[in-house]
Amino acid sequence: MHKYNLKRSNRKTVSIEITRNLEVLVRAPVRMPQGDIDRFVESHEKWIEKSMEKMKRRLENHREPTEEEEAMLRKRAAEYLPAAVEHYSSLMGLKAAYVKITSAKTRLGSCGPKNGICFSWRLMQYPKEAIDYVVVHELAHTVHKNHGKLFYKCIEEIMPDYKERRALLKG
Repeated sequence: MHKYNLKRSNRKTVSIEITRNLEVLVRAPVRMPQGDIDRFVESHEKWIEKSMEKMKRRLENHREPTEEEEAMLRKRAAEYLPAAVEHYSSLMGLKAAYVKITSAKTRLGSCGPKNGICFSWRLMQYPKEAIDYVVVHELAHTVHKNHGKLFYKCIEEIMPDYKERRALLKG
């Protein structure tokens, strides 16, 4: 069985995550017996192995940029993303309250409750097709605050090939 770090909290379910440090993180309810947690982890060994390999590949493909590369990516993000949001906003008939560039490491884009959209400058490391998909994805969140059927229908109307574009973000 894999060695793992355990975080207990007032939750109802158990989850397993592979961190960027290639560690297994298990989140479990405060009162769950240790034996039950161990059995849960053991029953997910194949998933852990597969996810560990996936994370290794992701880390190899997306190494941390140098300071110069980061500065260039930030500049490209500041130039490209607000214009892309403006472009797709007009096509979709939707509006973001604001656009902000962040340094998020794991979230390439997010839409807040008041429809402000944040993009990580790291998004600029991906192909243009993937970047535009994230822009449309976040704009769709201004009207659909979930990932339901209507949300994806909204994306598909403007970007019929969204599944292929989304696949460019994996890996």
